[in-house]
Amino acid sequence: MTEVVDRSGGSGRTVNTKTGPNAGTTSGTGTSAGSRGGAQPAVDVAALGEQLLGKWADVRRQSRGLAGEPELHKTEGLTHTEHRTRVFGQLKYLVDHNAVHRAFPAELNGADDHGGNVAGFEELVTADPSLQIKAGVQWGLFGSAVMHLGTAEHHAKWLPGIMSLEIPGCFAMTETGHGSDVASIATTATFDEATGEFVIHTPFRAAWKDYTGNAANDGLGAVVFAQLVTKGVNHGVHAFYVDLRDPDTKEFLPGIGGEDDGVKGGLNGIDNGRLHFNNVRIPRTNLLNRYGDVTADGTYSSPIASPGRRFFTMLGTLVQGRVSLDGAAVAVSKIALAAAIRYATERRQFNASSHTDEEVLLDYQRHQRRLFTRLATTYAAGFAHEQLLQKFDDVFSGAHDTDEDRQDLETLAAALKPLSTWHALDTLQECREACGGAGFLIENRFASLRADMDVYVTFEGDNTVLLQLVAKRLLADYAKEFRNVDFGVLARYVVTQATGVAIHRTGLRQVAQFVADTGSVQKAALALRDEEGQRALLTDRVQTMVSEVGAALKGAGKLPLEKGAALFNQHQNELIDAAQAHAELLQWEAFTDALREVSDPGTKVVLTWLRDLFGLSLIEKNLAWYLMNGRLSMQRARTVGDYINRLLVKIRPHALDLVDAFGYGEEHIRAAIATGDEKTRQDEARAHYRAQRASGNAPVDEKVLLARTAIAARGRRN
Repeated sequence: MTEVVDRSGGSGRTVNTKTGPNAGTTSGTGTSAGSRGGAQPAVDVAALGEQLLGKWADVRRQSRGLAGEPELHKTEGLTHTEHRTRVFGQLKYLVDHNAVHRAFPAELNGADDHGGNVAGFEELVTADPSLQIKAGVQWGLFGSAVMHLGTAEHHAKWLPGIMSLEIPGCFAMTETGHGSDVASIATTATFDEATGEFVIHTPFRAAWKDYTGNAANDGLGAVVFAQLVTKGVNHGVHAFYVDLRDPDTKEFLPGIGGEDDGVKGGLNGIDNGRLHFNNVRIPRTNLLNRYGDVTADGTYSSPIASPGRRFFTMLGTLVQGRVSLDGAAVAVSKIALAAAIRYATERRQFNASSHTDEEVLLDYQRHQRRLFTRLATTYAAGFAHEQLLQKFDDVFSGAHDTDEDRQDLETLAAALKPLSTWHALDTLQECREACGGAGFLIENRFASLRADMDVYVTFEGDNTVLLQLVAKRLLADYAKEFRNVDFGVLARYVVTQATGVAIHRTGLRQVAQFVADTGSVQKAALALRDEEGQRALLTDRVQTMVSEVGAALKGAGKLPLEKGAALFNQHQNELIDAAQAHAELLQWEAFTDALREVSDPGTKVVLTWLRDLFGLSLIEKNLAWYLMNGRLSMQRARTVGDYINRLLVKIRPHALDLVDAFGYGEEHIRAAIATGDEKTRQDEARAHYRAQRASGNAPVDEKVLLARTAIAARGRRN
């Protein structure tokens, strides 16, 4: 038996912990309900922290070191103009500390390290989300567009200035009238054979480039996306390098105009603005021509014959924006949970179980539900992001760079980015509420981070539109499987799915039969917490949803355009729900894969509880679907919530270890409520009341006095 320092502010009981080189710490107040009176498993915080850092651990540590520097921290209360000035200066700080060159070519003093580059940029969100996004605009969008869409001549001409910040730039894709629908943007680049120039033009107000970072003040150049027109033929969206401002005067060049987007709901350290072009002429060679070129006589050529595939290939080279937003959202969720859980282990409220001591917030079941379910999702999202980052690096390093690999990367990024960014907003809001009035103070960052993260759900691809992209990929894969199957067979397949044939697959059969065979609710719960049982339930839901929508849409491509679109629109909601279910399954699988990499037994036990909490929370969230589709009986469904509550009790002693493993220090969290000051206040208050009681001079509570009087009166009557 080892005496453990009680970090929860609880009763200070002793717990059993293991010893040895992998011994962790425990943050709880007693043996968990799941340990049956045996030794409490302990988390090896250092080893888990190393696993969470992932493949690019050294880069993350380096970037966190920078993000912890006060020079890069967000200063609350600045005007938006002051904030912009500060963030632009911080970009120079990053250049001076060699933090921006990892992804660029080795011949330009880069490192050709694409995965490490994204991993490093993600960590900047802990310093200031405006810094992370403005750095992403400069090097992740503007610079990457030149690098990935241009050729060696463009690299030599512009990349050195982009890397050094000599050329601050814009990524001018989105228009006021077209955001997610990039293929329909209206800005044109028409080739003039007589002069050998492209003419960039915005034909109407809705074609102005909008919400563009660096456009309001700092941008000297831009990569402008426009419809390439030559010899009277529109070859679709291409990218062009355009000089915007005179480097000396910072005034717009002739034919170019714009305006400031002004104060936003968040990210006010970025000078977003609007740009428009009035027949602006640029050299033919300013076309970033890796995927499409125009000769001096106006002849167009491309290595990709299909216009549609060419468009998606060009946009696919810019997928790192979605990848980095996914990782940044996970990082923010970690910061919020670290602050809220640390505060909840110290803050006391109500004395339900004691006449003298108030309860620690984290000992309340509802508080655990609020925070631990989101902690489990954050772990799942983090493990899934590491897989996404590996896939991204494989493609961009050339290790695995087939057309199928790129499509898989695009789909994976489109699946995970919506879930993590929505989760970050939800987590910030729940953590804010869980911390009461203190959570609303800017010094504790929840409100500020939530404002900054808000736009993450709609930029670099609106989340709902991205999930629709995922759904179309799922339908395409489904269609391949049933390409030669007539509608009658397909319909029967869906009917059998709905009437239970799928239940007899290995995992679902196990879940379905426990209660039927034994009548034991306890055994039904064991089936639900089983890895294969969870996998079967989550997988079957995705497969069934996709097959039902696939059957409903079969033949839609042969209908007249208007009727086909109407049919698709009729099932759009089911499509997006199926895509979200698919993305959640990916996160669950990533968590399960990560468990296989854990060697420390205690850590593995606790992480398995956390994975089960994530899986069962997904099942509970969609319990109506499982009931309506016959996947769970009513009796079995009732066990889901009960087992979740049991998991909360098991996880409670390890909550601090699980957030400590994130590896963020006070210089990253920067929340006053997470510094230990609350524990000092609570200890002072408890000491005060203890001394008052011991002195015998404590005032008598009126309720106690009344009770004594009533007892005395009854005694006299008797």
